[in-house]
Amino acid sequence: MTTATAGNRPGADPELKPYLRLLTATQFAFNTGFYAVLPYLAAHLGDGLGMAGWLVGLVLGLRTFSQQGLFVVGGALTDRYGPRPVVLTGCVLRIAGFCWLAQAGSTATVIGAVLLIGFAAALFSPAVESETARTAVTYETETGTPRAQVLAVFSAAGQAGAFLGPLLGSLLLLLGGGFRTACLAGALVFVGVLAGHARLMPRRPRRVRTAEAGGVLPRQVFANRPFLVLCLVYSSYLVSYNQLYLALPVEVERATGSQSALGGLFALSSLLVVAQLPLTRWSARRITPRTALVAGLAVVAAGFAAVPLAPAGPAGLLPGAALVVLLTLGQMLLVPAARGLVPDLVDDQRLGLATGALSSVSGLAVLVGSAATGTLLDTPGPVLWAVLAAVPLAGAGLALTLSPGQRTPEPGTTVTDYK
Repeated sequence: MTTATAGNRPGADPELKPYLRLLTATQFAFNTGFYAVLPYLAAHLGDGLGMAGWLVGLVLGLRTFSQQGLFVVGGALTDRYGPRPVVLTGCVLRIAGFCWLAQAGSTATVIGAVLLIGFAAALFSPAVESETARTAVTYETETGTPRAQVLAVFSAAGQAGAFLGPLLGSLLLLLGGGFRTACLAGALVFVGVLAGHARLMPRRPRRVRTAEAGGVLPRQVFANRPFLVLCLVYSSYLVSYNQLYLALPVEVERATGSQSALGGLFALSSLLVVAQLPLTRWSARRITPRTALVAGLAVVAAGFAAVPLAPAGPAGLLPGAALVVLLTLGQMLLVPAARGLVPDLVDDQRLGLATGALSSVSGLAVLVGSAATGTLLDTPGPVLWAVLAAVPLAGAGLALTLSPGQRTPEPGTTVTDYK
């Protein structure tokens, strides 16, 4: 049971606000610096360095693996040593990686720089995300502000950075700076992040391992059925969301004869970020986290189901736009809810590991799911989109087996009917 009174309202605790602002600004800066470089990496490798297409794909795949696949390592280190040293180390490695990539001219040096950049994120992101979740729970307890609302601000900041980063990179390229300048600009962003965290991130005592908490694969996380179910549910979302980059381009080309409209559809997705906070605020007050997960996945499935209805000609972009809108709205509903559930499913001492595991398991699912989707791209449209719609629907079915979780009552009310 959670009670919110007139004296327990959002904004009542000024001490946590600066730290939450730091974490949110961190996510914004992280994505700004990262996406100032990443969208132009493939062109740099192919056109600038003359790498073959298969080698470009290998380098990009290694970057994804060194980041997403190793999130679980960064999470475990966060639990062991606290977020501060892990975040600072990640910043230093990211700066070194970008500077190295700016100078790299051979296959071996490029691969080394890319692996370093990915591993830096594998340290940095789980530490920041788990610390944000932990702080959001504390903030919810002390002020009544829903944790999902705090996590939505964090997510929106990341989306804003992902939107601004490519614009920054494009500007640098248009000004004649080239890929090297974009890399150095990204490194400079992380110098600022490093300085801010070195000054403002609190020091915490080093955790002492206990017999129960020890081990490489602690039972509290990897034998935790509800958490593993949440991982599968979240994986179904990420596999679906990845279709923006895999199946949507194929559909846009089928409908219009080219992929030139993709940029506009991606911009539409970024602009929808303005709906993130009102939608999350409503869902946190009105529905349980489990309902938000189910509803979000159902909205995503509806987006896939709409695509085969595409009419011929220019209007064929309408189903693609509907897919982008519904995928983005579904993401807004379910991501804060999923991340807000993690602290309720695992012990606080394993929150970093669990946060990393959530991303690593989902990343593996995306790898397998992308390969499977690739084999279906040449099948008739209705078959392809029906299969894709089944993925989030299966995730929604799994989500129904989770505990409902708690919705946050309006200030001045008491809510007991969470079941």
